[in-house]
Amino acid sequence: MSQEIKTKLLKELKKDLFEFEKKVKVERVGTVIEIGDGVAHINGLQDCFASEMLEFPDGIQGVALNLLEDRIGAIVLGDYEKIKEGDIVKGTGRILEVGVGENLIGRVINPLCEPLDGKGPVKPSKYYPVEKIAPRVILREQVNTPLQTGIKAIDSMIPIGRGQRELIIGDRQTGKTAIVIDTIINQKEENVICIYVSIGQKESKLARIVSELERYGAMDWTIVVGACSSDPASLWYIAPYAGCAMGEYFMDQGKDALVIYDDLSKHAWAYRQISLLLRRPPGREAYPGDIFYLHSRLLERAAKLNKEHGGGSLTALPIIETQAGDITSYIPTNVISITDGQIYLEPELFYQGIRPAINVGLSVSRVGSSAQIKAMKKVAGKLRLDLAQYREMAAFAEFASDLDEATRKQLTRGKVMTEILKQGQYVPMSVEKQVMIIYAGISGMLDDIPIDKIKKFEDEFLRYMDTSHPEVGKRIKETKDLDGETEKRLTQAITEFKGLFSK
Repeated sequence: MSQEIKTKLLKELKKDLFEFEKKVKVERVGTVIEIGDGVAHINGLQDCFASEMLEFPDGIQGVALNLLEDRIGAIVLGDYEKIKEGDIVKGTGRILEVGVGENLIGRVINPLCEPLDGKGPVKPSKYYPVEKIAPRVILREQVNTPLQTGIKAIDSMIPIGRGQRELIIGDRQTGKTAIVIDTIINQKEENVICIYVSIGQKESKLARIVSELERYGAMDWTIVVGACSSDPASLWYIAPYAGCAMGEYFMDQGKDALVIYDDLSKHAWAYRQISLLLRRPPGREAYPGDIFYLHSRLLERAAKLNKEHGGGSLTALPIIETQAGDITSYIPTNVISITDGQIYLEPELFYQGIRPAINVGLSVSRVGSSAQIKAMKKVAGKLRLDLAQYREMAAFAEFASDLDEATRKQLTRGKVMTEILKQGQYVPMSVEKQVMIIYAGISGMLDDIPIDKIKKFEDEFLRYMDTSHPEVGKRIKETKDLDGETEKRLTQAITEFKGLFSK
């Protein structure tokens, strides 16, 4: 080796020695002392804080939930079987957060923002904390804008407003999910971003829901968050909070969002499992003491913000599954007391063919007619009371041999309105069409139509209105009112069509 090359190498070595900087990386670490059933107990990490994200080997994430003097209790957000005693756990110094943004629309993801649809990685715009304090009263505005579900029975009698929390409650297989899927499909022209959170459902059911949403083009304004039955309880637990954070992003942008939690019964079961594994003391029905706070801190995040804070809204439709129609058990009563009303689905009505099987007597919207357009207020004002009275009277009429004329008329009207309010799945109806057909029934103009022909009359009448009198529906849609002139035209159109209708 020549002297010149030696000199050059020595110079470079000298330069490297002088420029060498000693970099010290400080990491907060602990050790796994116990692991099982998705819960890890960790020694060390004394300065860990609540809901801090932890990093286990192989990139598996966890969240610190129990902070005790001698140990930390954490849930594992992934395959806990890969973790063993003695493994090193690192603190990240970050609160649990989830990716949010417009790029999530049309995707099926898990609560950690990982794709489940095979369409490549998700690229969120930013990250939001999974747990967040609900907007304070001073930031909120009265709920006064309707969220049209497209379901006649709900929009007319149990209206939902943007920023409301309306519980959907009933036994399994009574049509709870069908209502929310129809609501999502109906948001096509409503400019509402929908987030559907599936908690503890079978993957086959979730795939079926996604395929239906795709069939009706609804994935163009929907995010699906899935924590399936095969996933650990920790993902069931954070799923609704993650979905809520995604909805809050759109609310903060001044947009309207709708988040559906399907269902919170399974969410409560997952939290009970986690709490018992973390050795928290059990209370009523073995649920931990903070089970009410679990759902209240989630549902209180639904809000209608005032104009000074963007005017966005987040509407929540939680679902609760009851056992044998018992709405007085622990979790249902908790959620009923948190929400602004409930839609109660009854198995008996479902089996009678009245679908959606809404029990009008037990269902209520505490926002009421302030979440309805004027036209709907006019036609549906007495509808709820009339139907409740009809169902009571129908029960007594079974045993009565002789009925007076007024009673017979009320029974006929009740039967007609019950038939009108029946609606198939995946056929949400625009509000102007709802107003027209409900007006026809409530005004008594259909009392002479045979009950088995009401459905045929409705379909043909709405088609007739679209082709022969489109100005009536257009005027209701534009003015959101049923003024004297429009009502007169609508009455004339009903009379004309009745002359054409073959019974």
